[in-house]
Amino acid sequence: MNKEWFLIPLFLLFLISVSLNFFFYSHIKNGGNQTKVLYVIDGDTIVLENKTRLRLRQIDAPELNYCGGSEAKALLENLLKDKKITISQPTSDQLGRLMAYVYTNKTLVNLELIKSGWVRYHHDSTLLTSKLKKAAEEAKNSRRGIYSEKCYQTENTNNPKCNIKGNIDKNSGKKTYYYPGCPQYQFTIIEKDIGEDWFCTEKEAEDKGFSKAKNCPK
Repeated sequence: MNKEWFLIPLFLLFLISVSLNFFFYSHIKNGGNQTKVLYVIDGDTIVLENKTRLRLRQIDAPELNYCGGSEAKALLENLLKDKKITISQPTSDQLGRLMAYVYTNKTLVNLELIKSGWVRYHHDSTLLTSKLKKAAEEAKNSRRGIYSEKCYQTENTNNPKCNIKGNIDKNSGKKTYYYPGCPQYQFTIIEKDIGEDWFCTEKEAEDKGFSKAKNCPK
């Protein structure tokens, strides 16, 4: 079968997503921007009362099964509890997903999440970028949230014998592990909020999809 046929359903889904988000974007832009939150999916995504799924702009929360994921979700739930929200500067990402800044009264929820340290700052070019970026740098420098020893580790203090470091490249997603004696070992930081972790054996790391660094000694 021609490969192009496989792309047609994906293209149609993309068009539907963009069309729906355009509708909701127009609704918000024309004064329908105050609404209630139906529920919180995770630390950076909510569902509005009209069933619209909305991602908070310029933040990335850990997956719920990763370090900090449950804390980020709980904080977002607390910030939005029993409150109406105002949606500002809605837009769509490259996949057509709706995202925006969210306010409760005068409080910018996106900013509060970044201040807590339980979410990562995601770059975007808006008037709020410098404020959000500064807050992210302060959270990291203060070792709050995902930057605390709970999620950001150079040593496995809970189980020192399990000292193999599983690292994930943020650009390519490539999974690599290092053990003591590998040149990069001492400089490798385990960021558990993105799925990096410690392993007791090389087999354990390999079973999780990590490959040995090429320049590690045999």
